[in-house]
Amino acid sequence: MVSHTPHYVWEGEPWGWGATVRELSALAGICDELVHVAPAAAGKPDGGMARYEAANVRLRGVRPSGGRGFLSKAAVLAAWGEYLRVIRRELKGADAVHVRCPCNIGLLAVLVLMLVKKPERRWIKYAGNWRPEGKEPWSYRLQRWLLRKPWHRAVVTVNGEWPGDPPHVRAFLNPSFTRAELEEARAAGRAKSLSAPVRLVFAGRVEEAKGAGRAVEIVMRLREAGVDAELFVAGDGPLRQALERRVKEAGLEAKIRFGGWMPRKAVGRLFGGAHFCLLPSRTEGWAKVLGEAMAWGAVPVAGAVGSIPQILGRCGCGVALAPAGVEGFAEAILEYLRAPERWKRESEAGMAAAEWFTYEAHVERVGAVFGILGHGLCRCGDEEL
Repeated sequence: MVSHTPHYVWEGEPWGWGATVRELSALAGICDELVHVAPAAAGKPDGGMARYEAANVRLRGVRPSGGRGFLSKAAVLAAWGEYLRVIRRELKGADAVHVRCPCNIGLLAVLVLMLVKKPERRWIKYAGNWRPEGKEPWSYRLQRWLLRKPWHRAVVTVNGEWPGDPPHVRAFLNPSFTRAELEEARAAGRAKSLSAPVRLVFAGRVEEAKGAGRAVEIVMRLREAGVDAELFVAGDGPLRQALERRVKEAGLEAKIRFGGWMPRKAVGRLFGGAHFCLLPSRTEGWAKVLGEAMAWGAVPVAGAVGSIPQILGRCGCGVALAPAGVEGFAEAILEYLRAPERWKRESEAGMAAAEWFTYEAHVERVGAVFGILGHGLCRCGDEEL
């Protein structure tokens, strides 16, 4: 696997971004060895990182590169020589290859796959928004263009189903939890009912793009409408201090709280007590936090970006709205409060659909991708949502 997932090596062990590490630990069950080519540096991991649970995962670290500005871009080009040598060396002994885009090292890996014949089993995942409406870096546009071409001879999986894509570009779902964790979440979710206080959770980076400020405004609008609404913000980022001041000035510290980065189990418990997952984000492919919220019976109210409207529609749970429409988000929640039976129905539908986001279901889908590729086809079976 080739990805840009950041890693730290601490006390002789590699630590990587927790969501990716957990996913790869699950995928390692269908491999003799899973080699992860990714940026790594010496240092102490932060709270969002985790160690690999599977003993057969080997990190092949390369130097980190990237960022904004001319010097950062020049450093990417300087690092490509090392990236190329490592990717070619690891491909020689591989039975299958998985590349994650969009990223600089992923772009290089795609270019390499255009030039080599082996391994034949190939899967490229585009993790971002496959059909963005706003401005994006030119490298993202280039990668999407290349992935629509057949030259890399790989299955390409994306968030959502989109008209006009070639057969090798397929919809795919991203995992978040095990089936055992899902059952624990469902047990909490089934016991909930929609009653005061109305509890909402925002989980993610506290920044403008993710909509943290809009989430605070939405809850303030609800309270102005006479709703006893509470918001917990799980995450950190550049807007946190300004939002905390805004909340303090409004005298709402007891109703809108900030928890910083939290362990995933703690975030799960937040969703276990929440009625809604509030995510007025402007940019997503698919936000894993929405699947996690549904597992715990929290109904998503999210930005209508990427594949979010498609997947929520198929789940029969939650609504997707124009991200900038604070009033629309507040009104959507008010509509649920006027019809609590609708909220309960959608909460239960979300818990049922959350099976799609388990690691076990994900491993089965990946096995199908590589199995069909082994028969010479450049596509995977239709995703049954």
